[in-house]
Amino acid sequence: MNGRIDVIAEADCSVNDRTISVIGLGYIGLPTAATFAAHGRTVVGVDISERAVTAINQGQAHIEEQGLPEMVAQGVASGRLRAVISPVAADDFIIAVPTPVDHQTHQPDVGYVISAGRSIAPVLRKGNLVVLESTSPVGTTLQLARLLAELRPDLRFPLDGELNPDVHLAYCPERIIPGQMLRELIENDRIIGGMSDRCTEKAAALYRTFVKGQCVSSNDRTAELCKLAENSYRDVNIAFANELSMICGNLDIDVWKLIELANRHPRVNILKPGPGVGGHCIAVDPWFIVSSDPERAKIIRTAREVNDSKPGYVLDLVEQAVANSGNKSPTIVCLGLAYKPDVDDFRESPALTIAKSLTASYPGNVLCVDPFAHALVDSGEDVDSLKIEQLDAALAAADVLVALVPHAAFANITAQSDKVIIDTCGLWG
Repeated sequence: MNGRIDVIAEADCSVNDRTISVIGLGYIGLPTAATFAAHGRTVVGVDISERAVTAINQGQAHIEEQGLPEMVAQGVASGRLRAVISPVAADDFIIAVPTPVDHQTHQPDVGYVISAGRSIAPVLRKGNLVVLESTSPVGTTLQLARLLAELRPDLRFPLDGELNPDVHLAYCPERIIPGQMLRELIENDRIIGGMSDRCTEKAAALYRTFVKGQCVSSNDRTAELCKLAENSYRDVNIAFANELSMICGNLDIDVWKLIELANRHPRVNILKPGPGVGGHCIAVDPWFIVSSDPERAKIIRTAREVNDSKPGYVLDLVEQAVANSGNKSPTIVCLGLAYKPDVDDFRESPALTIAKSLTASYPGNVLCVDPFAHALVDSGEDVDSLKIEQLDAALAAADVLVALVPHAAFANITAQSDKVIIDTCGLWG
């Protein structure tokens, strides 16, 4: 386990007889549970949301993802997938609960992981495997193991050099993206970070149920940081593009043309800027690294600050445009509210933040359009103040168009010369 990288190629043949319990049936947990069920495993999903549990047991997916409704329906119909409110005994447990960050202190909150650990502790038994998938600060798997050991002193855990534990633990971060979840669950490589070599082997056998990519062995701490490093890498590169877009704005240069030209260099690939960075991963996870080593995580912190500042920059652009227009009561249309194109996910969405701020600044004058707006009702976001409108009606009424998310549904919209255009996402770039 000393830093080596091994590819684990073989699965334990007996693994298919083991029942899986997935704790947390959200954007990661439900696709994972449904995929295991589709590959012949018996899966019991657990979620504190009665709405989610009821929907799943009726064969319905409560989140939007291509192919997921059919997979859930098939799993429930076959008897291989069901959902419950509280954990029950199983052989393998996968924890896939949220790990938010405090937006004031930027400190990670692993409270949901701890709650999940407390919930499964009473039903643990000898021979169990517990895998943490939730994106977590380094040391969270160890913290979970210590908690379980405290709650179940009758069982041995992989702590203090224990090589033959009753319960094995591992960290295996998810690597999937909305819109491609079911394909990437199967095709992407997985990092298997066990708390011992045997823990790694058992977790790899579990994922070999359906993973066609490589299962690469590691340890829990390295796997935890690997997930954070992946998302921080993306965040730093996006921050470069966002910072460049603001510089271009001040210099009156077309950032989209600039990036097109710069990317003709064979070793340059600048990403597209946007109104900020959203989603539960990239907008959150870099702070986990900063909290672990604040003195050294300078680039990572700066990237987060740049990306977090972008919505404010967009709001300033709108304010300037309204002031320059001479229209004291313009109709402002926000195109897109989700955190990225063509998904119903509004977590940490900069577009949603901008729309809310504009609605507060220009009450009664802001219309919002998003093809997935129906999902806002169950998103947990406070959106009562937003006025949602259909695309054609909003375009007809608009004086100022603010493009925030390049949904495919917006692809045929023309940049009308009689309207003020603020394109933050390259919709017309």
